[in-house]
Amino acid sequence: MELRQMVELAPGRLPGFGPIAVIDIGSNSVRLVIYERLSRSPTVLFNEKVLAGLGRGIAKTGRLQDDAVELALSAVGRFRALCDMMEVRTLDVIATAASRDASNGPEFIAEVERLTGVTVEILSGAEEARRSALGIISGIWKPNGIVGDLGGGSLELVEVRGHEISVGRTFPLGGLRLQEASDGSVRKAEKIASEVLTANEILSKKQGRDFYAVGGTWRSLARLHMFQTGYPLHVMHQYSIPAGEALEFCRAVARGTIETIDSVEVVSRQRRSLLPFGAVVLSQIILAARPKSVIISALGIREGLLYERLDDRERKRDPLLAACEELSLLRSRSPRLATELGEWTGHVFEAMGLAETAEERRLRIAACLLSDIGWRAHPDYRGEQSLALISNASFTGVDHHGRAYLAMAVYFRHFGLVDDALSPRLRELVSTRLKERARCLGAALRLASVLTATAPGVINRIRVDASSERMLLRIPAEFAALDGEIVRKRLDQLARLAGMSSMVVIDP
Repeated sequence: MELRQMVELAPGRLPGFGPIAVIDIGSNSVRLVIYERLSRSPTVLFNEKVLAGLGRGIAKTGRLQDDAVELALSAVGRFRALCDMMEVRTLDVIATAASRDASNGPEFIAEVERLTGVTVEILSGAEEARRSALGIISGIWKPNGIVGDLGGGSLELVEVRGHEISVGRTFPLGGLRLQEASDGSVRKAEKIASEVLTANEILSKKQGRDFYAVGGTWRSLARLHMFQTGYPLHVMHQYSIPAGEALEFCRAVARGTIETIDSVEVVSRQRRSLLPFGAVVLSQIILAARPKSVIISALGIREGLLYERLDDRERKRDPLLAACEELSLLRSRSPRLATELGEWTGHVFEAMGLAETAEERRLRIAACLLSDIGWRAHPDYRGEQSLALISNASFTGVDHHGRAYLAMAVYFRHFGLVDDALSPRLRELVSTRLKERARCLGAALRLASVLTATAPGVINRIRVDASSERMLLRIPAEFAALDGEIVRKRLDQLARLAGMSSMVVIDP
């Protein structure tokens, strides 16, 4: 069968209900996101936004401005056409503060419904907060803290602990609204935000937990912080800044002149004017809530909407492992072997005397699922290719320390236990403990690769045990021919990491 005839059989996309799309009409941006399918770890097929600024002027006139409406409706018409071209199965259209608050909002929404053929869901402030919290739950494993969603027209705050969500509150502190209410004065904006947030009950009693920041302005602030500090990864989701450092950074942004701020060119010109006002709101939240860290989320109300539609079983799945299983299915030579390696390397770690926390265990299993996704690259570059792919992948449910561990473990699996191509900054993201485990896991996966040649159904019949100071590789007699110089060399390398000698045993 010729390649062109196989395209429909192997398109590189996963089956399921999809594509599905959401048009999100906010106070600052109008955005279309098309997802591959409804799943625990949704993958974006297409993402486009237009900064229409619908919320600009509402604080003074109470109306959506004509030019903003025209720009927004033009974007909506284009988005509908794109959805038709991509054969979207389900389209949701949601609208937030600007459409909700403006006197001519109903007319605008009626035109959106005419263009899309879809009934627009106008979210209340409380519903915005709830959906944002669901977005955090969908993309951050076991969150514990306060979610803040800063839009152009409003700020929503809600507490989240695991899968539990409190009743949310909405505040008139969106970037556009605050800019106008303060007449463009950052000092006046700071006073307004302080008066609104200082005595807020959601913030005042939740000290010492994390703050999850949602919204384009805060993501722009985080991007600026990344470039100013020379951060090694440019992945926005779960980028974490210690609260004290975030406070000082926000103060510097708020008090400076935008165009003279170091690295400000990494933020789009359309976003820059709102940076000081986003910084003001975040600094007041930090002062009131005293969180441990500020964690940026790339997921929000759109992903919360999708998460809500999953059944209970899917909602309870680990988003990281779900994403890694999908990548393994799409890219590994044997997805079944990748799954078998999760259990087998657990036995190897036991033999090496490496105790694991629950978090370390899920990271090890995730690394096994990802261990062969770079195989189509030239053998000399599989380590580097895998490192780049994993460290910058769009999966969720893992912080940047865990992401770096996954990338390093798979790098070691292909490249050997040297780190010549590893960025020193990337190594700094990983603790000594995780770095040790990445090497051990890489060595175990290297041994498994020469024992199996990536064939499934073999590795789970070969055991690694420890006897006194010796690591034993027990191979069943039916697989005795697999023993060889390369196997013994890699077994010895693995054993040395545990301070052991090694021996191959052929079991009858």
